[in-house]
Amino acid sequence: MKITYFAFLFFTVCLSIFGQQTLPIKVGSEKVKPLTKLIDTSLQANLEDEILGNEAWASLIGQKKMAIGIVDLSNPEHVRFARINGNHMMYAASLPKIAILLAAMDAIEKGELIETSEIKKDMRLMISKSDNAASTRMIDRLGYAKIESVMTDPTYAFYDEGNGGGLWVGKRYGGGGNTNREPLKQLSHAASVTQVCRFYYLLANGKLVNEKRSKQMLNIMENPELHHKFVNTLEIIAPSARLFRKSGSWKTYHSDSILVWGKESNRRYILVALIDDPNGEQIIRNLVKPIEKVLKKPEI
Repeated sequence: MKITYFAFLFFTVCLSIFGQQTLPIKVGSEKVKPLTKLIDTSLQANLEDEILGNEAWASLIGQKKMAIGIVDLSNPEHVRFARINGNHMMYAASLPKIAILLAAMDAIEKGELIETSEIKKDMRLMISKSDNAASTRMIDRLGYAKIESVMTDPTYAFYDEGNGGGLWVGKRYGGGGNTNREPLKQLSHAASVTQVCRFYYLLANGKLVNEKRSKQMLNIMENPELHHKFVNTLEIIAPSARLFRKSGSWKTYHSDSILVWGKESNRRYILVALIDDPNGEQIIRNLVKPIEKVLKKPEI
């Protein structure tokens, strides 16, 4: 009997220690708190000090042409969140294709969409290569009403008119057809860093649709096949880290979002940036090292 008890105890301890090494993160549902309740004053102060110390970045932020969000996942039971221009919704090009992915998973889970090999292929192409034709096929299968209903579902509230809007897809990426622009700014493809951070935070914790579908989405988003922006820098400084990512670019609008899951817990975080500037792609590359510096600073 004692052997059985100690075996169980050993298993429980191992699960506690090693369970955090995998995704989705293994913590009790009661510990997955609303991300906006996890704003950390120390992390916020360090983020502002680091970012606003760059004159060019400070200027863009002051003009509401740059927004940044970070989530520290180094301790899943003590998650920390900070953001600059967090609720400022911007045109985000292909980044909101994550909204299509979630709507598709929701539809598949509810039996509204049959999960064929073609649909699986299109979901991967849509995310990993940001393929516009695959994205448009997924939009046409789902319809704008379905995508909107999932984004505005109180379960997620990824688009919230009372808090600046958020994630929205209301136009095909292949051109033509009707549109369904979001109501606040009439944007066709929109995002705010707060809502994108929330998307990744819930995904990392297995809370988008359910754990099975969250794991499936993580698999689709891992190993991005476009190697620019955040990925360009991370492949140099953290070649062994797992990367889950979706980016977007159109004219002067550049955006990127990533879940970084390093072998060591001090390199586990979510990073989101939205920028309206011709040099936005390079700015996003240059953000990674300062953000990692912020994350490693001791709490004030």
